[in-house]
Amino acid sequence: MLIHPIKAFSDNYIWCIQEGTEAVVVDPGKASGVLDFLEEKQLRLAAILLTHMHEDHIGGVREILASHPESLVYGPKETEGLVTSVVKERDSFNLLNQTFQVYESGGHTHGHISFLMGNNLFCGDALFSAGCGRVFTGDYEAQYETLQKFKRLDDNIHVYPGHEYTETNLRFAYEMQPDNKEISKSLEVVQELRAKEQPTLPTTIGKEKEINLFLQAETVEDFIELRNARDDF
Repeated sequence: MLIHPIKAFSDNYIWCIQEGTEAVVVDPGKASGVLDFLEEKQLRLAAILLTHMHEDHIGGVREILASHPESLVYGPKETEGLVTSVVKERDSFNLLNQTFQVYESGGHTHGHISFLMGNNLFCGDALFSAGCGRVFTGDYEAQYETLQKFKRLDDNIHVYPGHEYTETNLRFAYEMQPDNKEISKSLEVVQELRAKEQPTLPTTIGKEKEINLFLQAETVEDFIELRNARDDF
């Protein structure tokens, strides 16, 4: 099992899960990189997974399906019309000889979901390394509960967010907690990676518990204050 990042736009990652000659792609906001990758590796696209409705995560679906019409598409109710199967909290399905479990992860959008495959979490914009998505819904409690849900996952779970926001998130965290050695050390490592144009992802749940201030927020009120500060950063 291999998991490849396919870059899109300025900072999106489309994740391609490969097992043998088959693949599943997560949140293809743009088609060209996905189609090129599938062609280069000679992979059959078994399915597309969508975490939420934003264009930078769904924009490439129709073009990809035009070339791979046999592919299944799984996503939340808010992506209805694009998907062959609407999935929700506690649903599961099998692809690539793996079981994918669906987790409700609202806040960024009302219907946002995440997919857990083994020890790999594909979480769209619900969780970033050292951060989380903007709460466009205004439902801060839903986003806070989403983070609590992620926090209960095993520390060894690998986390695959939809964006390369790690450096900015860590700069914010460092400004908030300049004496936090885990944050300052992580920022140095991430800056070295980005200087080489290398991905900072995946991260892990265990790592995020150490550096992600949003996961550390003890109350919804604390989370709102932190989110507002990050929005203004």
